[in-house]
Amino acid sequence: MAKRHEDVRRDFEKAVNMAPAELEKWLETEESKSVGEADRGGESKGHESGRRIVEVLRTNTRDLSDADFEHTRRVVAYVHRHAVQRPDGNISETPWPYSLMHRGHDPLK
Repeated sequence: MAKRHEDVRRDFEKAVNMAPAELEKWLETEESKSVGEADRGGESKGHESGRRIVEVLRTNTRDLSDADFEHTRRVVAYVHRHAVQRPDGNISETPWPYSLMHRGHDPLK
């Protein structure tokens, strides 16, 4: 496996702190479905990304495609960028964590 892929997978595993089953359960909640701009049949991009993250997490690294690695790279960048936008106060009372959770990162952990 290329060094770049190893680095991307390592960064992805640090950014994504939700297990596949935990992320799937989250994606089925009303809270999850209540945020994001819906497109392509009513599913938000974040929600779609979450489903793909579950697939990546359940796939052996050596079986991932270049497109999978590109998606994981974008997930890492999103988590890092969005995490610094944390609002003041109790975040559990805001929708801010939801888009991070769509990307497999639960900021309340």
